[in-house]
Formats: sequence, C-alpha cells, structure tokens
Amino acid sequence: MIGLNTQGTRPRPLWLAPLYLLPLAMLAAAVPPGAPPAAPAYAPVTPGHSIEFPADYGSHPDFRTEWWYVTGWLTTGSGEALGFQITFFRTRPPVDEDNPSAFAPRQILIAHAAISDRQRGALWQAQRIRRAGLGLVQAAVGDTDVSMDRWILRRGGNAYVASIDAEDFSLQLELRATQPPLLNGIEGVSRKGPRPESASYYYSLPHLAVRGSVARGSRTESASGEAWLDHEWSSEYLDSEAVGWDWIGINLADGGALMAFRIRGARGESRWAGGTWRDAQGHTQSVDPADIAFVPTRSWQSPRTGIAYPVQWHVRVGPRELDLEPLMDDQENDTRLSTGAIYWEGAVRAYEAHHLAGRGYLELTGYGEPLKLR
Repeated sequence: MIGLNTQGTRPRPLWLAPLYLLPLAMLAAAVPPGAPPAAPAYAPVTPGHSIEFPADYGSHPDFRTEWWYVTGWLTTGSGEALGFQITFFRTRPPVDEDNPSAFAPRQILIAHAAISDRQRGALWQAQRIRRAGLGLVQAAVGDTDVSMDRWILRRGGNAYVASIDAEDFSLQLELRATQPPLLNGIEGVSRKGPRPESASYYYSLPHLAVRGSVARGSRTESASGEAWLDHEWSSEYLDSEAVGWDWIGINLADGGALMAFRIRGARGESRWAGGTWRDAQGHTQSVDPADIAFVPTRSWQSPRTGIAYPVQWHVRVGPRELDLEPLMDDQENDTRLSTGAIYWEGAVRAYEAHHLAGRGYLELTGYGEPLKLR
C-alpha cells in the first residue's frame, strides 16, 4: 500500500506505481508516440453519499484506486497460530481512455498474499500484477468477484471464498460473515486529511468466521479462525503533506470490533486520525481525531532493508486503551515486484489492562522513506 522504497529511488504511491512497472507493450498500446495520456476524470468521494449493498461489495472502476483487504488469525490442525493477509488492489491509471485497443491498461489489478509463520520467523509472501481484461483478470461490478490467474476473492450469499495458489504456499479459505458491515467515518465516508477531498468510501467486515486449509512447502493442514475485511475506494486518498500511516483492525474478544488509523506528517506528527468502535451489543461510535493516539513502545529493524518499524504500541481510541504485541517482529512485506512497496503488515494481539482483549492486524507504511504523491 506504500510507494517505491529501493536504494536511491524516491517512493511513489500505490496507485501510481503500476505505471512504472507495466510491460512496455501495454503502455505503447495506451499512449500514442509523442502524446501524453489524457488524464481520466476520476469520480470524487462525496459526503452524504449512502453506501448500498450488495452493489458496493463490488468494484468501482470510475475511482482511481480501490482495495479489498483481508487479514486474520488461523489455528492449524496441529494447533499452530498463523496470521494471513490477502489483498486485491484495483487502480485506474491515467491513460488515454479514447484508445480503442483492447490491450490498453484501463484498469490494473495487483494482489498480495502473506502468511505470518512464527516457526519460520518471516513471512511466506507472494504478489501479482496484471492488466484487467480478456475475461482472465477482473474486478467485477455489483458484488465482490476479483480474480487474477488462480488467485480469487469472491462473495456468494453470506460468505467469501478466497483462493491463493502461490509458488511455495497456498490458502483455500471460506470466510463467513457473522456481523453486518461496519461503516467507517461518517456513514462510510472516511476523512484522511484536513481537506475534505482527502477521503475514501470505507467499510469493514469484522469477525469473519474462517475455515479451510493452508499449505506451506509440502505440508498442508486444515485451518480455522477469524478474519477482518476492509474495502475502500477513493480518488484522492492522501494530501501532499502525508508521509505514511499506521492502521489497526482488531476483532475484540467480547464480540466488538475496533478500527483506528493515523496519517503521519514529515515530523512524525499526526496530520489526521480516524476510528470506529462497535461494542459487544452492536452499538457503533465514530471516534474523533483528537480522541485517537498511537504511541510506539518498541521498534524492530529489518536485517534486509535496514528500515526500523515500531512494532509494539500503546493505542488509545476513545475510551479504549490497548497495548499491541506482534505475533513476531519480522512481518515486513516486500512487494517491489508489483507496487514497488515495502511495508510492515502483521498479526498482533491486543491487551487491555494486561488482559487479552482481542487479535487483529497492524499496518505500518512510509517508514523507509516518505510517500510522495505525484
């Protein structure tokens, strides 16, 4: 979800990175020689717009960027605890949309998958990037149906099917909804900065009941657990002063759910923050930026990239105060072959007054170099 982070190279945001990574033939089909592409008119996020289901489970191709983000905890048949991430991104690059070629990259799909394996000490991870089209790669409108080769996330009835077949691991999961969607922000419009234009449409599905199988190397096991799904779409996600963000999605042990994020500025200050808390009785509260605090308590430095990530936190979201501890420190996700990004995305336990209060995921972006929006 972050930008390029390689030696001597400036970072670029996710939704621009594919333009630097697409095969030259795809770009040639989209842009006539000597002519810059005509920027498409991206759809805006509009306060007061109502999110409607099932239509908004599907893709929104008029917007610049979109993602379906599934994170969760699994327990294998042998009793091992694993974290997992499955993410599908859709981006609408600024190409000439009047180009009649069927090969013009009007929509690009990117996928990331990872398993947090404490015994291994590092992630199993894989990534894909493809041009949408020809019936082979798609993000369907009307309901969740995203597919790329043998990687699939599809909703049917009250459940999702997720299938990831990577080179050295796989995930074959059913994720069944146990709660209604959680609308974040104000009725699903989530501000990301001081300007109202910096916003997304955003809902979550916490407490998804998961069952299926997980394979690592030559070993395949049954697995069950609980997951969290985020779906966001936007055309102007961050303002130009933002350098990264910190985000948590926690399935609380009492049946409640807690989402919170902060957008960081160049000095590490919080430029904006947001959060949503649903209690065990189903009452939902949107939390103001002033009532959210992320305080790092311990860092870990990657031996591969040298990036230092604050992997342990004290987080205040309204009346709740949580201490986050990672399943393992090394949950750095290197996706330079698709988005150009290196970020930390990992399974965490949440403690409240030293008692286990829930489990979920923590995402840390922009710690190697700041995001630069072009």
